[in-house]
Amino acid sequence: MITRDITTFVDAACQCTADFGPPTAKSIFLVSPNGFCKAEASAADNHYMAAADAFDAGRALAQHRGLQRALAELVETVCFEGDPSTPDGVFPNNVFATIPGRMVIGRMRHPVRQQEALRDDVRSYFRDTLGYVITDLSQQPHPCELTGAMVIDRARGIGFCGLSERCDENGARLMHEAFGLRATLMFDLAPGEYHANVVLAVLAGRAVIVCPGGFADHAVADAIASLYAPHAVMLSAREQAAFAGNAIAITPDTVWMSKVAGAHLSIENAAALAQAGLALRLVPLDAIEAAGGSLRCCVAEVF
Repeated sequence: MITRDITTFVDAACQCTADFGPPTAKSIFLVSPNGFCKAEASAADNHYMAAADAFDAGRALAQHRGLQRALAELVETVCFEGDPSTPDGVFPNNVFATIPGRMVIGRMRHPVRQQEALRDDVRSYFRDTLGYVITDLSQQPHPCELTGAMVIDRARGIGFCGLSERCDENGARLMHEAFGLRATLMFDLAPGEYHANVVLAVLAGRAVIVCPGGFADHAVADAIASLYAPHAVMLSAREQAAFAGNAIAITPDTVWMSKVAGAHLSIENAAALAQAGLALRLVPLDAIEAAGGSLRCCVAEVF
Protein backbone atom coordinates (compact mmCIF):
# COMPACT_ATOMS: atom_id res chain seq x y z
CA MET A 1 0.00 0.00 0.00
CA ILE A 2 1.34 3.43 -0.99
CA THR A 3 -0.58 6.58 -0.18
CA ARG A 4 -0.53 10.26 0.62
CA ASP A 5 -3.31 9.86 3.19
CA ILE A 6 -1.87 10.15 6.70
CA THR A 7 -4.67 8.29 8.50
CA THR A 8 -4.69 5.42 6.02
CA PHE A 9 -0.94 5.04 6.30
CA VAL A 10 -0.80 5.21 10.10
CA ASP A 11 -3.55 2.59 10.37
CA ALA A 12 -1.61 0.30 8.03
CA ALA A 13 1.76 0.98 9.67
CA CYS A 14 0.40 0.12 13.08
CA GLN A 15 -0.40 -3.35 11.76
CA CYS A 16 3.16 -3.89 10.52
CA THR A 17 5.09 -5.88 13.08
CA ALA A 18 8.89 -5.81 13.37
CA ASP A 19 9.39 -9.06 11.47
CA PHE A 20 10.08 -7.73 7.97
CA GLY A 21 13.85 -7.94 8.21
CA PRO A 22 16.92 -6.94 10.23
CA PRO A 23 16.71 -3.36 11.53
CA THR A 24 20.27 -2.52 10.53
CA ALA A 25 22.55 -3.51 7.66
CA LYS A 26 24.92 -6.48 7.68
CA SER A 27 27.62 -4.41 5.96
CA ILE A 28 28.05 -1.04 4.29
CA PHE A 29 29.91 0.54 1.45
CA LEU A 30 31.33 3.98 0.85
CA VAL A 31 32.76 5.91 -2.11
CA SER A 32 35.85 8.01 -1.47
CA PRO A 33 35.72 11.75 -2.25
CA ASN A 34 38.38 11.75 -4.95
CA GLY A 35 38.39 15.05 -6.84
CA PHE A 36 36.10 16.53 -4.20
CA CYS A 37 34.64 19.82 -5.44
CA LYS A 38 31.34 21.64 -5.83
CA ALA A 39 28.90 20.09 -8.31
CA GLU A 40 27.20 23.20 -9.65
CA ALA A 41 24.24 21.31 -11.13
CA SER A 42 23.45 19.65 -7.80
CA ALA A 43 23.74 22.98 -6.01
CA ALA A 44 20.70 24.23 -7.93
CA ASP A 45 18.35 22.39 -5.56
CA ASN A 46 20.57 21.79 -2.50
CA HIS A 47 20.72 24.87 -0.28
CA TYR A 48 22.93 23.03 2.22
CA MET A 49 25.84 23.13 -0.23
CA ALA A 50 28.62 25.62 0.50
CA ALA A 51 30.34 28.02 -1.88
CA ALA A 52 33.02 26.53 -4.12
CA ASP A 53 35.88 28.12 -2.17
CA ALA A 54 34.76 26.30 0.99
CA PHE A 55 35.63 22.89 -0.49
CA ASP A 56 38.85 21.34 0.83
CA ALA A 57 39.58 18.13 -1.08
CA GLY A 58 42.45 16.99 1.11
CA ARG A 59 40.56 17.49 4.34
CA ALA A 60 37.46 15.79 2.93
CA LEU A 61 39.49 12.73 1.96
CA ALA A 62 41.14 12.55 5.40
CA GLN A 63 37.78 12.83 7.18
CA HIS A 64 36.25 10.20 4.92
CA ARG A 65 39.07 7.81 5.75
CA GLY A 66 38.41 8.50 9.41
CA LEU A 67 34.73 7.64 8.90
CA GLN A 68 35.69 4.39 7.19
CA ARG A 69 38.01 3.40 10.03
CA ALA A 70 35.38 4.20 12.66
CA LEU A 71 32.62 2.27 10.90
CA ALA A 72 34.87 -0.71 10.26
CA GLU A 73 35.21 -1.16 14.02
CA LEU A 74 31.57 -2.28 14.14
CA VAL A 75 30.57 -3.57 10.72
CA GLU A 76 32.17 -4.84 7.52
CA THR A 77 32.95 -1.77 5.43
CA VAL A 78 33.94 -1.61 1.77
CA CYS A 79 35.12 1.60 0.08
CA PHE A 80 35.11 2.13 -3.68
CA GLU A 81 37.40 4.67 -5.30
CA GLY A 82 35.74 7.94 -6.20
CA ASP A 83 35.75 9.41 -9.69
CA PRO A 84 36.66 13.11 -10.09
CA SER A 85 34.08 13.37 -12.89
CA THR A 86 31.31 12.57 -10.38
CA PRO A 87 31.95 14.88 -7.42
CA ASP A 88 28.70 13.86 -5.66
CA GLY A 89 29.79 10.21 -5.68
CA VAL A 90 30.73 10.43 -2.01
CA PHE A 91 26.97 10.09 -1.34
CA PRO A 92 26.28 6.62 -2.83
CA ASN A 93 23.10 5.88 -0.86
CA ASN A 94 21.16 8.08 -3.31
CA VAL A 95 22.19 5.85 -6.22
CA PHE A 96 22.56 2.33 -4.76
CA ALA A 97 20.44 0.55 -2.16
CA THR A 98 19.70 -3.05 -1.23
CA ILE A 99 17.26 -5.51 0.20
CA PRO A 100 18.39 -9.08 0.93
CA GLY A 101 19.57 -10.58 -2.35
CA ARG A 102 18.76 -7.52 -4.49
CA MET A 103 20.49 -4.27 -5.39
CA VAL A 104 18.41 -1.33 -6.59
CA ILE A 105 19.93 1.39 -8.77
CA GLY A 106 18.14 4.73 -8.68
CA ARG A 107 17.31 7.36 -11.28
CA MET A 108 19.14 10.58 -10.41
CA ARG A 109 17.78 13.97 -11.34
CA HIS A 110 21.02 15.64 -12.42
CA PRO A 111 23.12 14.30 -15.32
CA VAL A 112 26.31 14.57 -13.27
CA ARG A 113 24.81 12.09 -10.82
CA GLN A 114 23.31 9.84 -13.48
CA GLN A 115 26.86 8.86 -14.39
CA GLU A 116 27.30 7.27 -10.97
CA ALA A 117 24.60 4.70 -11.72
CA LEU A 118 26.71 3.35 -14.61
CA ARG A 119 29.65 2.23 -12.46
CA ASP A 120 30.68 -1.26 -13.54
CA ASP A 121 32.70 -1.91 -10.39
CA VAL A 122 29.75 -1.44 -8.04
CA ARG A 123 27.42 -3.41 -10.29
CA SER A 124 29.85 -6.31 -10.65
CA TYR A 125 30.58 -6.37 -6.89
CA PHE A 126 26.93 -6.95 -6.11
CA ARG A 127 26.12 -9.14 -9.11
CA ASP A 128 29.24 -11.30 -9.29
CA THR A 129 30.76 -11.21 -5.80
CA LEU A 130 27.63 -11.06 -3.63
CA GLY A 131 25.29 -12.77 -6.09
CA TYR A 132 22.63 -10.07 -5.88
CA VAL A 133 19.95 -9.58 -8.53
CA ILE A 134 19.96 -6.01 -9.90
CA THR A 135 16.82 -3.91 -10.29
CA ASP A 136 17.89 -1.00 -12.47
CA LEU A 137 15.64 2.06 -12.34
CA SER A 138 18.30 4.38 -13.71
CA GLN A 139 17.08 4.46 -17.30
CA GLN A 140 13.38 5.14 -16.72
CA PRO A 141 12.27 8.82 -16.69
CA HIS A 142 11.05 9.32 -13.12
CA PRO A 143 13.51 10.63 -10.51
CA CYS A 144 13.85 8.30 -7.53
CA GLU A 145 16.96 8.98 -5.50
CA LEU A 146 16.59 5.89 -3.32
CA THR A 147 17.38 6.19 0.39
CA GLY A 148 17.94 9.90 0.00
CA ALA A 149 14.28 10.34 -0.91
CA MET A 150 12.92 7.22 0.85
CA VAL A 151 13.58 6.68 4.56
CA ILE A 152 12.86 3.04 5.36
CA ASP A 153 11.99 1.26 8.59
CA ARG A 154 13.66 -2.02 7.72
CA ALA A 155 12.25 -3.87 10.71
CA ARG A 156 8.61 -3.16 9.81
CA GLY A 157 8.92 -2.80 6.05
CA ILE A 158 7.47 0.70 5.85
CA GLY A 159 8.74 3.70 3.91
CA PHE A 160 8.53 7.46 4.22
CA CYS A 161 9.04 9.10 0.85
CA GLY A 162 9.68 12.83 0.60
CA LEU A 163 8.65 14.25 -2.76
CA SER A 164 10.71 16.97 -4.40
CA GLU A 165 12.42 17.58 -7.71
CA ARG A 166 14.56 14.54 -6.88
CA CYS A 167 11.63 12.13 -6.46
CA ASP A 168 8.14 12.31 -7.98
CA GLU A 169 5.11 10.12 -7.21
CA ASN A 170 5.91 7.66 -9.99
CA GLY A 171 9.46 7.36 -8.72
CA ALA A 172 8.13 6.73 -5.23
CA ARG A 173 5.92 3.91 -6.53
CA LEU A 174 8.85 2.34 -8.37
CA MET A 175 10.93 2.37 -5.18
CA HIS A 176 8.05 1.03 -3.08
CA GLU A 177 7.83 -1.94 -5.45
CA ALA A 178 11.59 -2.44 -5.77
CA PHE A 179 12.08 -2.52 -2.00
CA GLY A 180 9.00 -4.73 -1.55
CA LEU A 181 7.63 -2.52 1.20
CA ARG A 182 4.41 -3.20 3.08
CA ALA A 183 3.33 0.43 3.27
CA THR A 184 4.76 3.76 2.07
CA LEU A 185 3.70 7.29 2.92
CA MET A 186 4.33 9.92 0.26
CA PHE A 187 4.56 13.53 1.42
CA ASP A 188 5.83 16.85 0.16
CA LEU A 189 9.06 18.18 1.56
CA ALA A 190 9.15 21.83 2.57
CA PRO A 191 10.16 24.23 -0.22
CA GLY A 192 13.93 24.15 -0.63
CA GLU A 193 14.41 20.67 0.86
CA TYR A 194 15.82 18.08 -1.49
CA HIS A 195 15.95 14.74 0.39
CA ALA A 196 13.88 13.18 3.15
CA ASN A 197 16.96 11.71 4.83
CA VAL A 198 18.18 15.19 5.75
CA VAL A 199 15.02 15.80 7.80
CA LEU A 200 14.08 12.28 8.92
CA ALA A 201 15.88 9.20 10.26
CA VAL A 202 14.39 5.92 11.46
CA LEU A 203 16.84 4.34 13.88
CA ALA A 204 16.97 0.54 14.22
CA GLY A 205 13.18 0.37 13.82
CA ARG A 206 12.47 1.70 17.31
CA ALA A 207 13.25 5.41 17.32
CA VAL A 208 12.94 8.32 14.93
CA ILE A 209 14.54 11.72 14.43
CA VAL A 210 12.19 14.24 12.84
CA CYS A 211 12.83 17.79 11.63
CA PRO A 212 9.30 19.28 11.44
CA GLY A 213 10.57 22.29 9.49
CA GLY A 214 11.56 20.00 6.64
CA PHE A 215 7.97 18.94 5.94
CA ALA A 216 5.48 20.97 3.90
CA ASP A 217 2.75 19.74 6.27
CA HIS A 218 3.77 19.48 9.93
CA ALA A 219 0.92 17.02 10.48
CA VAL A 220 2.98 14.47 8.54
CA ALA A 221 5.93 14.96 10.88
CA ASP A 222 3.64 14.54 13.90
CA ALA A 223 2.10 11.38 12.47
CA ILE A 224 5.50 9.80 11.84
CA ALA A 225 6.63 10.74 15.35
CA SER A 226 3.51 9.09 16.81
CA LEU A 227 4.52 5.73 15.33
CA TYR A 228 7.73 5.72 17.40
CA ALA A 229 6.57 7.37 20.62
CA PRO A 230 8.03 7.67 23.19
CA HIS A 231 11.28 7.49 21.20
CA ALA A 232 10.57 10.35 18.79
CA VAL A 233 13.21 13.09 18.76
CA MET A 234 11.96 16.38 17.30
CA LEU A 235 14.72 18.68 16.07
CA SER A 236 14.84 22.46 15.98
CA ALA A 237 15.72 24.42 12.85
CA ARG A 238 19.21 24.95 14.29
CA GLU A 239 19.75 21.21 14.78
CA GLN A 240 18.39 20.49 11.31
CA ALA A 241 20.74 22.99 9.68
CA ALA A 242 23.67 21.22 11.36
CA PHE A 243 22.64 17.87 9.78
CA ALA A 244 21.48 16.28 13.04
CA GLY A 245 18.62 14.75 11.04
CA ASN A 246 21.08 13.05 8.68
CA ALA A 247 21.79 10.24 11.13
CA ILE A 248 21.88 6.45 10.89
CA ALA A 249 21.84 3.43 13.19
CA ILE A 250 24.82 1.38 12.03
CA THR A 251 24.10 -1.26 14.68
CA PRO A 252 20.95 -1.73 16.79
CA ASP A 253 22.52 0.09 19.73
CA THR A 254 24.35 3.02 18.07
CA VAL A 255 23.31 6.16 16.24
CA TRP A 256 25.88 7.94 14.11
CA MET A 257 26.00 11.56 13.02
CA SER A 258 28.68 14.12 12.28
CA LYS A 259 30.60 15.90 15.01
CA VAL A 260 29.04 19.22 13.99
CA ALA A 261 25.57 17.68 14.19
CA GLY A 262 26.29 16.26 17.62
CA ALA A 263 27.59 19.60 18.87
CA HIS A 264 24.28 21.24 17.91
CA LEU A 265 22.10 18.49 19.36
CA SER A 266 20.27 19.69 22.46
CA ILE A 267 20.93 18.03 25.80
CA GLU A 268 17.32 16.88 25.88
CA ASN A 269 17.48 15.28 22.44
CA ALA A 270 20.79 13.58 23.17
CA ALA A 271 19.21 12.16 26.33
CA ALA A 272 16.19 10.96 24.35
CA LEU A 273 18.43 8.96 22.04
CA ALA A 274 20.17 7.42 25.04
CA GLN A 275 16.79 6.51 26.53
CA ALA A 276 16.00 4.69 23.29
CA GLY A 277 19.11 2.58 23.86
CA LEU A 278 21.17 4.30 21.17
CA ALA A 279 24.71 5.34 22.01
CA LEU A 280 25.77 8.45 20.11
CA ARG A 281 28.83 8.13 17.87
CA LEU A 282 30.26 11.30 16.32
CA VAL A 283 32.71 11.60 13.42
CA PRO A 284 34.30 14.82 12.06
CA LEU A 285 32.82 15.43 8.60
CA ASP A 286 32.54 19.19 8.23
CA ALA A 287 34.67 19.18 5.06
CA ILE A 288 32.33 16.70 3.38
CA GLU A 289 29.28 18.60 4.63
CA ALA A 290 30.31 21.46 2.34
CA ALA A 291 28.87 19.25 -0.44
CA GLY A 292 25.38 19.44 1.05
CA GLY A 293 25.17 16.06 2.77
CA SER A 294 26.46 14.44 5.93
CA LEU A 295 27.17 11.07 7.51
CA ARG A 296 24.03 9.19 6.57
CA CYS A 297 24.38 10.31 2.92
CA CYS A 298 27.86 8.76 2.82
CA VAL A 299 26.65 5.32 3.90
CA ALA A 300 25.14 2.80 1.46
CA GLU A 301 23.70 -0.14 3.36
CA VAL A 302 23.98 -3.81 2.40
CA PHE A 303 21.14 -5.99 3.67
